Amino acid sequence: METKPIDGKAFAAGLRARIAEEVSALKASAGLTPGLAVVLVGEDPASQVYVRNKAAQTAEAGMASFEHKLSAETPEADVLALVAKLNADPAVNGILVQLPLPAQIDATKVIAAIDPAKDVDGFHVVNAGRLAVGLDALVPCTPLGCIMLLKHHLGSLAGLKAVVVGRSNIVGKPAAQLLLKEDCTVTIAHSRTRDLPGECRTADILVVAVGRPEMVRGDWIKPGATVIDVGINRVPKEDGKTRLVGDVAYAEAQGIAGLITPVPGGVGPMTIACLLQNTLTAAKRQKGLA
Repeated sequence: METKPIDGKAFAAGLRARIAEEVSALKASAGLTPGLAVVLVGEDPASQVYVRNKAAQTAEAGMASFEHKLSAETPEADVLALVAKLNADPAVNGILVQLPLPAQIDATKVIAAIDPAKDVDGFHVVNAGRLAVGLDALVPCTPLGCIMLLKHHLGSLAGLKAVVVGRSNIVGKPAAQLLLKEDCTVTIAHSRTRDLPGECRTADILVVAVGRPEMVRGDWIKPGATVIDVGINRVPKEDGKTRLVGDVAYAEAQGIAGLITPVPGGVGPMTIACLLQNTLTAAKRQKGLA
């Protein structure tokens, strides 16, 4: 069996182009320019790169980008005050506070302070609750991207058996809810699951988000299954440098999986594209246009 890679980079580029077209039309028809505010506290190198990429892609889509960079020593009260100010700013349709935050700041408290209508990360309990009961919600970007890729390649997901490995609030739980919404039969597996390889082998769709390099082996995969590998792990090479691998042993999956997302170039590019989609969705809902 030939295993086909899922090109998330190409799909994300197409999605960003479609978003840019819709933003342009929104400006022309309603005079509305969606605005995304990103708050970065501290100087975590990975976060800085990620925020730069977000700002560049926001501008490319024709949206307004508002960056707020704060020192690592910023008190929690100051971050909460900034969030309150952004909540009240009509030019800001989406608010994203980059995680992780420094130790003196309670991330749960900061997320709870964001207006759910502007919570483009989809982490607020109101959005999580709305997703759980099947109402319209702003959905976490990475699982939203996973579902877009699945529907693009498989069409209807109704009736398929999906196994989600990982139960985080950021990926695992919302991915399971979105798969349920698509009429899949869903199992959430995790580190305490008995016979995890056996559970994985039942999956027509296997979504893996555990943060453990190449944990899922080739013989855990049902022949012909579609594998969505959310993991991004940096591991050492023999020459002292590093390379990126997913949570699935990609080489072992070849010839077994029907479709699989590579790392890098699979799920990763979808995250920022879906952040832009959420910002556009939020702007339209706030103005009564969606």
